[in-house]
Amino acid sequence: MSVFWFVLGLATLVAGAQLLVRGASKLAFSFGISPLVVGLTVVAFGTSAPEMAVSVRSAWGGQVDIALGNVVGSNIFNVLIILGLSSLIAPLVVAPQLIRQEVPIMIGASVLLFLLALDGGIGRADGALLFGLVVAYTVFLIRQSRGVQAETRDEYAQEFGASRAAWDRHWAAQVLLIAAGLALLVQGAHWLVDAAVGFARLFGLSEMVIGLTIVAAGTSLPEVATSVVATLRGERDIAVGNVIGSNTFNILAVLGLSSMVAPQPLSFAPSLLAFDLPVMLAIALACLPIFFTGNLIARWEGALFLAYYVAYMSFLILASQQHDVLPAFSAVMLEFVLPLTFITIAIIAAREWRARRGVA
Repeated sequence: MSVFWFVLGLATLVAGAQLLVRGASKLAFSFGISPLVVGLTVVAFGTSAPEMAVSVRSAWGGQVDIALGNVVGSNIFNVLIILGLSSLIAPLVVAPQLIRQEVPIMIGASVLLFLLALDGGIGRADGALLFGLVVAYTVFLIRQSRGVQAETRDEYAQEFGASRAAWDRHWAAQVLLIAAGLALLVQGAHWLVDAAVGFARLFGLSEMVIGLTIVAAGTSLPEVATSVVATLRGERDIAVGNVIGSNTFNILAVLGLSSMVAPQPLSFAPSLLAFDLPVMLAIALACLPIFFTGNLIARWEGALFLAYYVAYMSFLILASQQHDVLPAFSAVMLEFVLPLTFITIAIIAAREWRARRGVA
């Protein structure tokens, strides 16, 4: 029965997120809000709504490991799987604004979370800080959007702004869509979290591992759909921006609100603090030099992302089973694969920097 409730909960989450994005986007346009702000805030919130619903529901119910594992696992999944898969479809051109602004903001949010977690958890004060930052970030985007070029506005309007002649052009229909979407998200989160706990008990896995893998991948489905569809349509900067914006939102809004509503501070398990959280931070830091190399994510870099996610999942499975191969696997990854990857990226970045200086 756990499989049935998990699938039903996941489908309900996805349906709720779609209704929420449609209704909120239409309502924002009805009130004259910039298409760019809609894309970076409403759509980012909509695709991260399953993470929000699951983590808040888990934090409120005392399943802290699922709440934290869902966010950390989703951020790892977003970069390695979604960007990896999208760049295999077509090399992803990275807009200069993402390199100069959005990626550094995501890295800053990841570093802040890591620092806040060093004492073992995040309480209500930490959550208020994180949530306050996402409010400030939204206000900043609104002000910045006033100077956005017309072609950028048109691009976001084409991607997210449907025809005004649609049946939901009236604000009442838009509010109804938002309400229905939120209701589905709440119910879907309830089913999915209960099923995830059932999985953990059935297979003898910890709630942390379930949160980092099955729940994280499931709640990231809206990001997968948005980025892959945007790539196929040729809107490659939107495909990248969706992932970066969602990761920032997951840390600031999802964890911020989850820690504010939780009865107790969200305590990080030792394994999450020692391994998974540093992996999330390292992946965020690795985005900057990879994005810098030619202002695109090449197919080989996408393949590298996918390979690293396979390695990460393999480590989690081996560690959960305390397999005899685990020490050798860890040694190969830490002493050979990771250093070789960073050296390769550093060499390519240095060549790109010298080439740009030569052109200048």
